[in-house]
Amino acid sequence: MHIDAWINVLRKRYDANPQHFRSERMYFLDHLFSQQWRFNFKDFKDSEPDQNGLGRRLLGGAWNYYAGTIPSFCQSNKVWGTNIDDIYDIYAPVNYADTHWIALWISIPKKHIVVFDSICSNEQHAQYSLEPFTYERPTNIPPARAGDYGVYTLKYIECHALGIEFSKKDFAKANRKTMRDKMEG
Repeated sequence: MHIDAWINVLRKRYDANPQHFRSERMYFLDHLFSQQWRFNFKDFKDSEPDQNGLGRRLLGGAWNYYAGTIPSFCQSNKVWGTNIDDIYDIYAPVNYADTHWIALWISIPKKHIVVFDSICSNEQHAQYSLEPFTYERPTNIPPARAGDYGVYTLKYIECHALGIEFSKKDFAKANRKTMRDKMEG
């Protein structure tokens, strides 16, 4: 899948040159993790926590991400919340209803999620409780047309991770093919 292929490119770039990114404490999730998490969230929420409110059952494979042992070609071996200090960010592409892609930036220390969505409809809100996290949906996101959501989602993740502002001109119709060709090539 092209989405995960580009996430892998970002992982390799980050692994080779973390100083080029806005933080040296970030992680790029692939869409499979987000998809599994979305589909299994109810099971996670329904599992019984321990006396400290922790210890809920994680979905299969989640521990490997948490421990930094996957993907195998680019292991960080850093455990979230242990080896990763308080400036840790997670980026994730999420497929919404099998028709649309959105990008998430999750700030663990701030307990805050930013949803980058090129449709940004007021009708689409979080389906699940995000507590103790807060979330926002910026409205200055350049719109995309059907078929370009995946490319835009990846570009949002890349730009934000590199500390580059989103520019409507960069996301202009004339640049769509160039962005797509670069990601698919």
